[in-house]
Amino acid sequence: MAENILKEEERVAYKLRALYRRYGYLPYKMSKFEEYDLYVSNKEFLVGDGVITFNDTNGKLLALKPDVTLSIIKNAADDGEKRKVYYNENVYRISGETKQFKEIMQVGLECIGDIEVYDVYETLYLAASSLAAVSENFVLDISHLGILSAILEEIGGGEKFGKEIMKRIAEKNSHEIPFICEKYGVSVANAEKLARIVGAYGRPQETLEKLRPICRSEAAKNALCRLETLCGLLATTEYADKIRIDFSVVNDMNYYNDIVFKGFIDGISEGVLSGGRYDKLMSRMGRKSGAIGFAVYLDLFEGFSDRKREFDVDVLLLYDGNTDVVAVKAETDRLVMAGKTVRVQRTKGGLRYGELV
Repeated sequence: MAENILKEEERVAYKLRALYRRYGYLPYKMSKFEEYDLYVSNKEFLVGDGVITFNDTNGKLLALKPDVTLSIIKNAADDGEKRKVYYNENVYRISGETKQFKEIMQVGLECIGDIEVYDVYETLYLAASSLAAVSENFVLDISHLGILSAILEEIGGGEKFGKEIMKRIAEKNSHEIPFICEKYGVSVANAEKLARIVGAYGRPQETLEKLRPICRSEAAKNALCRLETLCGLLATTEYADKIRIDFSVVNDMNYYNDIVFKGFIDGISEGVLSGGRYDKLMSRMGRKSGAIGFAVYLDLFEGFSDRKREFDVDVLLLYDGNTDVVAVKAETDRLVMAGKTVRVQRTKGGLRYGELV
Protein backbone atom coordinates (compact mmCIF):
# COMPACT_ATOMS: atom_id res chain seq x y z
CA MET A 1 0.00 0.00 0.00
CA ALA A 2 2.83 2.44 0.86
CA GLU A 3 4.27 2.16 -2.65
CA ASN A 4 0.96 3.37 -4.16
CA ILE A 5 1.57 6.92 -2.91
CA LEU A 6 5.15 7.15 -4.17
CA LYS A 7 6.19 8.78 -7.43
CA GLU A 8 7.59 6.31 -9.94
CA GLU A 9 11.19 7.42 -9.36
CA GLU A 10 10.71 7.13 -5.58
CA ARG A 11 9.16 3.68 -5.92
CA VAL A 12 12.09 2.51 -8.06
CA ALA A 13 14.64 3.96 -5.62
CA TYR A 14 12.93 2.11 -2.74
CA LYS A 15 13.09 -1.22 -4.59
CA LEU A 16 16.69 -0.77 -5.72
CA ARG A 17 17.99 0.10 -2.26
CA ALA A 18 16.40 -3.10 -0.93
CA LEU A 19 17.92 -5.09 -3.82
CA TYR A 20 21.47 -3.84 -3.25
CA ARG A 21 21.21 -4.32 0.51
CA ARG A 22 20.33 -7.99 -0.01
CA TYR A 23 23.65 -8.46 -1.84
CA GLY A 24 25.69 -6.98 0.99
CA TYR A 25 26.12 -3.44 -0.30
CA LEU A 26 26.19 -0.83 2.46
CA PRO A 27 24.64 2.64 2.21
CA TYR A 28 26.89 5.57 1.35
CA LYS A 29 25.91 9.14 2.22
CA MET A 30 27.73 12.22 1.04
CA SER A 31 27.49 15.97 1.47
CA LYS A 32 25.70 18.09 -1.11
CA PHE A 33 28.94 20.04 -1.56
CA GLU A 34 32.46 19.07 -2.64
CA GLU A 35 35.54 21.09 -3.47
CA TYR A 36 35.41 22.15 -7.11
CA ASP A 37 38.94 20.85 -7.76
CA LEU A 38 37.64 17.26 -7.46
CA TYR A 39 35.45 17.75 -10.52
CA VAL A 40 37.46 20.15 -12.66
CA SER A 41 40.32 17.65 -12.96
CA ASN A 42 37.92 14.91 -14.10
CA LYS A 43 35.43 16.83 -16.24
CA GLU A 44 35.39 14.26 -19.04
CA PHE A 45 34.15 11.61 -16.62
CA LEU A 46 31.05 13.63 -15.70
CA VAL A 47 27.66 13.23 -17.33
CA GLY A 48 26.31 16.67 -18.23
CA ASP A 49 27.53 20.00 -19.49
CA GLY A 50 28.72 21.80 -16.41
CA VAL A 51 29.27 22.05 -12.67
CA ILE A 52 27.28 24.43 -10.47
CA THR A 53 29.75 26.33 -8.28
CA PHE A 54 29.68 28.89 -5.46
CA ASN A 55 32.09 30.43 -2.97
CA ASP A 56 32.06 29.22 0.63
CA THR A 57 32.22 31.75 3.48
CA ASN A 58 35.99 31.22 3.62
CA GLY A 59 36.36 31.94 -0.10
CA LYS A 60 36.92 28.32 -1.14
CA LEU A 61 35.23 27.35 -4.40
CA LEU A 62 32.69 24.58 -3.84
CA ALA A 63 30.42 22.67 -6.18
CA LEU A 64 26.96 21.18 -5.85
CA LYS A 65 27.77 17.53 -6.47
CA PRO A 66 27.27 16.56 -10.15
CA ASP A 67 28.48 12.99 -9.54
CA VAL A 68 28.71 10.47 -6.70
CA THR A 69 31.41 8.09 -7.95
CA LEU A 70 34.21 10.64 -7.66
CA SER A 71 33.27 11.36 -4.06
CA ILE A 72 33.22 7.65 -3.21
CA ILE A 73 36.68 7.17 -4.72
CA LYS A 74 38.03 10.21 -2.89
CA ASN A 75 36.80 8.97 0.49
CA ALA A 76 37.54 5.24 0.09
CA ALA A 77 40.68 3.74 1.61
CA ASP A 78 43.15 2.45 -1.00
CA ASP A 79 44.25 -0.73 0.77
CA GLY A 80 42.90 -3.37 -1.64
CA GLU A 81 40.15 -4.28 0.84
CA LYS A 82 36.89 -4.80 -1.02
CA ARG A 83 34.21 -2.22 -0.34
CA LYS A 84 30.68 -2.48 -1.70
CA VAL A 85 28.45 0.55 -1.31
CA TYR A 86 25.18 1.79 -2.75
CA TYR A 87 23.80 5.31 -2.79
CA ASN A 88 20.57 7.20 -3.30
CA GLU A 89 21.59 10.79 -3.86
CA ASN A 90 20.45 13.90 -5.66
CA VAL A 91 23.03 15.29 -8.09
CA TYR A 92 23.01 18.76 -9.57
CA ARG A 93 23.78 19.49 -13.19
CA ILE A 94 23.28 22.02 -15.95
CA SER A 95 20.83 20.70 -18.52
CA GLY A 96 22.33 20.23 -21.98
CA GLU A 97 19.03 21.24 -23.59
CA THR A 98 17.72 24.13 -21.47
CA LYS A 99 21.04 25.24 -19.91
CA GLN A 100 19.15 25.53 -16.62
CA PHE A 101 20.04 23.95 -13.29
CA LYS A 102 18.38 20.64 -12.56
CA GLU A 103 18.27 18.27 -9.60
CA ILE A 104 18.38 14.55 -10.44
CA MET A 105 17.66 11.63 -8.13
CA GLN A 106 20.21 8.90 -8.78
CA VAL A 107 20.66 5.41 -7.38
CA GLY A 108 23.72 3.28 -7.96
CA LEU A 109 26.40 1.07 -6.53
CA GLU A 110 30.17 0.81 -6.53
CA CYS A 111 32.52 -2.09 -5.81
CA ILE A 112 36.07 -0.92 -5.02
CA GLY A 113 39.14 -3.03 -4.24
CA ASP A 114 40.70 -6.11 -5.83
CA ILE A 115 38.04 -6.76 -8.47
CA GLU A 116 37.53 -10.40 -9.45
CA VAL A 117 35.40 -12.14 -12.08
CA TYR A 118 32.53 -12.71 -9.67
CA ASP A 119 32.44 -9.00 -8.77
CA VAL A 120 32.07 -8.05 -12.44
CA TYR A 121 29.37 -10.69 -12.96
CA GLU A 122 27.48 -9.59 -9.84
CA THR A 123 27.55 -5.96 -10.97
CA LEU A 124 26.12 -6.92 -14.37
CA TYR A 125 23.49 -9.13 -12.73
CA LEU A 126 22.43 -6.33 -10.37
CA ALA A 127 22.30 -3.92 -13.32
CA ALA A 128 19.89 -6.29 -15.09
CA SER A 129 17.92 -6.75 -11.86
CA SER A 130 17.68 -2.98 -11.51
CA LEU A 131 16.14 -2.69 -14.97
CA ALA A 132 13.76 -5.58 -14.23
CA ALA A 133 12.57 -3.72 -11.13
CA VAL A 134 11.16 -1.05 -13.45
CA SER A 135 9.90 -3.04 -16.43
CA GLU A 136 10.10 -6.53 -17.89
CA ASN A 137 10.73 -4.93 -21.30
CA PHE A 138 14.41 -4.03 -21.01
CA VAL A 139 17.77 -4.82 -22.52
CA LEU A 140 21.28 -4.62 -21.04
CA ASP A 141 23.91 -3.86 -23.69
CA ILE A 142 27.47 -4.83 -22.78
CA SER A 143 30.78 -4.14 -24.48
CA HIS A 144 34.46 -4.77 -23.76
CA LEU A 145 36.96 -1.95 -24.14
CA GLY A 146 39.80 -4.43 -23.77
CA ILE A 147 38.86 -5.93 -27.14
CA LEU A 148 38.57 -2.52 -28.81
CA SER A 149 41.84 -1.16 -27.42
CA ALA A 150 43.72 -4.36 -28.32
CA ILE A 151 42.48 -4.28 -31.91
CA LEU A 152 43.24 -0.56 -32.29
CA GLU A 153 46.74 -1.12 -30.91
CA GLU A 154 47.27 -4.00 -33.32
CA ILE A 155 46.12 -1.89 -36.28
CA GLY A 156 48.14 1.20 -35.35
CA GLY A 157 47.23 4.54 -36.87
CA GLY A 158 47.93 6.71 -33.85
CA GLU A 159 45.89 8.45 -31.18
CA LYS A 160 43.89 10.72 -33.48
CA PHE A 161 42.95 7.77 -35.68
CA GLY A 162 41.78 5.85 -32.59
CA LYS A 163 39.59 8.74 -31.42
CA GLU A 164 37.95 9.13 -34.82
CA ILE A 165 37.29 5.39 -35.08
CA MET A 166 35.87 5.19 -31.54
CA LYS A 167 33.51 8.05 -32.38
CA ARG A 168 32.24 6.15 -35.45
CA ILE A 169 31.89 2.92 -33.46
CA ALA A 170 29.82 4.77 -30.83
CA GLU A 171 27.61 6.12 -33.62
CA LYS A 172 27.39 2.68 -35.32
CA ASN A 173 28.67 4.47 -38.39
CA SER A 174 30.43 1.83 -40.49
CA HIS A 175 30.05 3.92 -43.67
CA GLU A 176 32.80 6.42 -42.73
CA ILE A 177 35.32 3.90 -41.40
CA PRO A 178 36.93 3.12 -44.81
CA PHE A 179 37.48 6.86 -45.46
CA ILE A 180 39.07 7.39 -42.06
CA CYS A 181 41.33 4.37 -42.56
CA GLU A 182 42.40 5.66 -45.97
CA LYS A 183 43.10 9.08 -44.43
CA TYR A 184 45.48 7.56 -41.85
CA GLY A 185 47.04 4.96 -44.15
CA VAL A 186 45.33 1.96 -42.55
CA SER A 187 44.83 -1.06 -44.79
CA VAL A 188 41.53 -2.09 -46.37
CA ALA A 189 41.68 -5.40 -44.47
CA ASN A 190 41.86 -3.54 -41.15
CA ALA A 191 39.06 -1.21 -42.24
CA GLU A 192 36.89 -4.26 -42.86
CA LYS A 193 37.83 -5.63 -39.43
CA LEU A 194 36.69 -2.38 -37.77
CA ALA A 195 33.46 -2.37 -39.77
CA ARG A 196 32.76 -5.89 -38.51
CA ILE A 197 33.09 -4.67 -34.93
CA VAL A 198 30.45 -2.00 -35.63
CA GLY A 199 28.17 -4.76 -36.90
CA ALA A 200 28.87 -7.03 -33.92
CA TYR A 201 25.56 -6.61 -32.14
CA GLY A 202 23.12 -9.17 -30.80
CA ARG A 203 22.72 -12.13 -28.51
CA PRO A 204 26.01 -13.10 -26.82
CA GLN A 205 26.56 -16.56 -28.28
CA GLU A 206 26.14 -15.51 -31.92
CA THR A 207 28.05 -12.24 -31.48
CA LEU A 208 30.99 -13.89 -29.74
CA GLU A 209 31.37 -16.19 -32.74
CA LYS A 210 31.53 -13.16 -35.03
CA LEU A 211 34.22 -11.59 -32.84
CA ARG A 212 36.45 -14.65 -32.62
CA PRO A 213 38.10 -14.30 -36.08
CA ILE A 214 38.74 -10.59 -35.42
CA CYS A 215 40.53 -11.11 -32.10
CA ARG A 216 43.93 -12.36 -33.19
CA SER A 217 46.41 -10.72 -30.82
CA GLU A 218 47.01 -12.22 -27.39
CA ALA A 219 45.50 -9.17 -25.66
CA ALA A 220 42.34 -9.32 -27.80
CA LYS A 221 41.96 -13.07 -27.21
CA ASN A 222 42.31 -12.63 -23.45
CA ALA A 223 39.71 -9.85 -23.42
CA LEU A 224 37.35 -11.96 -25.53
CA CYS A 225 37.82 -14.85 -23.11
CA ARG A 226 36.86 -12.63 -20.17
CA LEU A 227 33.78 -11.40 -22.03
CA GLU A 228 32.85 -14.98 -22.91
CA THR A 229 33.12 -16.03 -19.25
CA LEU A 230 30.81 -13.22 -18.14
CA CYS A 231 28.28 -14.00 -20.87
CA GLY A 232 28.35 -17.66 -19.83
CA LEU A 233 27.53 -16.71 -16.22
CA LEU A 234 24.74 -14.35 -17.31
CA ALA A 235 23.30 -17.09 -19.53
CA THR A 236 22.49 -19.09 -16.38
CA THR A 237 20.32 -16.29 -14.94
CA GLU A 238 16.69 -15.32 -15.47
CA TYR A 239 17.88 -12.40 -17.60
CA ALA A 240 19.70 -14.47 -20.23
CA ASP A 241 17.42 -13.30 -23.05
CA LYS A 242 17.81 -9.62 -22.05
CA ILE A 243 21.58 -9.42 -22.59
CA ARG A 244 23.08 -8.08 -25.82
CA ILE A 245 26.66 -7.42 -26.92
CA ASP A 246 26.90 -3.95 -28.44
CA PHE A 247 30.26 -2.30 -29.18
CA SER A 248 28.66 1.12 -29.61
CA VAL A 249 28.76 1.22 -25.79
CA VAL A 250 32.24 2.70 -25.50
CA ASN A 251 32.30 5.34 -22.70
CA ASP A 252 35.57 7.24 -22.26
CA MET A 253 38.64 5.03 -22.67
CA ASN A 254 40.70 7.51 -20.60
CA TYR A 255 38.68 6.45 -17.57
CA TYR A 256 37.08 3.09 -18.34
CA ASN A 257 38.65 -0.26 -19.16
CA ASP A 258 37.41 -3.81 -19.52
CA ILE A 259 33.61 -4.20 -19.33
CA VAL A 260 31.19 -1.31 -19.96
CA PHE A 261 27.41 -1.44 -20.24
CA LYS A 262 24.15 0.49 -20.68
CA GLY A 263 20.56 -0.34 -19.83
CA PHE A 264 17.47 0.57 -21.83
CA ILE A 265 13.76 0.27 -21.08
CA ASP A 266 10.99 0.15 -23.66
CA GLY A 267 9.12 3.44 -23.62
CA ILE A 268 12.12 5.61 -22.62
CA SER A 269 14.27 6.90 -25.47
CA GLU A 270 17.50 7.33 -23.46
CA GLY A 271 19.65 4.86 -21.59
CA VAL A 272 18.42 4.73 -17.98
CA LEU A 273 21.47 2.91 -16.59
CA SER A 274 25.17 3.25 -17.33
CA GLY A 275 28.29 1.75 -15.85
CA GLY A 276 31.50 -0.13 -16.25
CA ARG A 277 34.90 -0.90 -14.83
CA TYR A 278 36.94 2.25 -14.24
CA ASP A 279 40.39 1.20 -13.06
CA LYS A 280 41.88 3.98 -15.22
CA LEU A 281 39.94 6.64 -13.31
CA MET A 282 41.19 5.12 -10.06
CA SER A 283 44.74 5.34 -11.37
CA ARG A 284 44.28 8.97 -12.44
CA MET A 285 43.15 9.76 -8.91
CA GLY A 286 46.27 8.11 -7.50
CA ARG A 287 44.60 4.86 -6.43
CA LYS A 288 45.91 1.33 -6.87
CA SER A 289 42.58 -0.45 -6.38
CA GLY A 290 40.22 -1.46 -9.15
CA ALA A 291 36.56 -0.44 -9.31
CA ILE A 292 33.29 -1.18 -11.08
CA GLY A 293 29.84 0.29 -10.68
CA PHE A 294 26.79 1.82 -12.31
CA ALA A 295 24.18 4.53 -11.86
CA VAL A 296 20.43 4.49 -12.53
CA TYR A 297 19.07 7.84 -13.73
CA LEU A 298 15.76 8.13 -11.91
CA ASP A 299 14.76 11.45 -13.49
CA LEU A 300 14.05 9.53 -16.71
CA PHE A 301 11.32 7.56 -14.92
CA GLU A 302 9.28 10.67 -14.14
CA GLY A 303 5.84 10.06 -15.64
CA PHE A 304 6.85 6.59 -16.88
CA SER A 305 4.14 4.83 -14.83
CA ASP A 306 1.61 7.45 -15.95
CA ARG A 307 2.26 6.49 -19.56
CA LYS A 308 1.68 2.83 -18.69
CA ARG A 309 -1.31 3.35 -16.42
CA GLU A 310 -4.62 2.87 -18.20
CA PHE A 311 -6.83 4.10 -15.37
CA ASP A 312 -6.75 6.91 -12.81
CA VAL A 313 -8.22 4.60 -10.16
CA ASP A 314 -9.04 0.91 -9.86
CA VAL A 315 -12.60 1.49 -8.68
CA LEU A 316 -15.08 4.35 -9.11
CA LEU A 317 -17.71 4.07 -6.36
CA LEU A 318 -20.85 6.08 -7.16
CA TYR A 319 -23.69 6.96 -4.83
CA ASP A 320 -26.82 9.11 -4.89
CA GLY A 321 -28.80 11.11 -2.36
CA ASN A 322 -30.62 8.03 -1.09
CA THR A 323 -27.46 6.01 -0.36
CA ASP A 324 -26.62 5.25 3.25
CA VAL A 325 -23.31 6.93 4.12
CA VAL A 326 -22.46 4.03 6.43
CA ALA A 327 -22.80 1.64 3.48
CA VAL A 328 -20.55 3.88 1.34
CA LYS A 329 -17.92 3.91 4.09
CA ALA A 330 -18.10 0.14 4.57
CA GLU A 331 -17.69 -0.58 0.85
CA THR A 332 -14.83 1.93 0.52
CA ASP A 333 -13.03 0.36 3.49
CA ARG A 334 -13.46 -3.13 2.00
CA LEU A 335 -12.01 -2.10 -1.37
CA VAL A 336 -9.09 -0.19 0.14
CA MET A 337 -8.22 -3.10 2.43
CA ALA A 338 -8.19 -5.30 -0.68
CA GLY A 339 -5.45 -3.09 -2.11
CA LYS A 340 -7.61 -1.15 -4.57
CA THR A 341 -7.42 2.57 -5.25
CA VAL A 342 -10.95 3.99 -4.86
CA ARG A 343 -12.62 7.24 -5.82
CA VAL A 344 -15.99 7.96 -4.14
CA GLN A 345 -18.30 10.51 -5.79
CA ARG A 346 -21.81 11.20 -7.06
CA THR A 347 -21.10 11.47 -10.80
CA LYS A 348 -18.70 9.76 -13.21
CA GLY A 349 -17.13 12.97 -14.53
CA GLY A 350 -14.14 12.45 -16.82
CA LEU A 351 -12.38 9.97 -14.58
CA ARG A 352 -10.87 6.79 -16.05
CA TYR A 353 -11.68 3.78 -13.91
CA GLY A 354 -11.17 0.05 -14.03
CA GLU A 355 -14.32 -0.99 -12.19
CA LEU A 356 -17.64 0.77 -11.45
CA VAL A 357 -19.40 0.04 -8.16
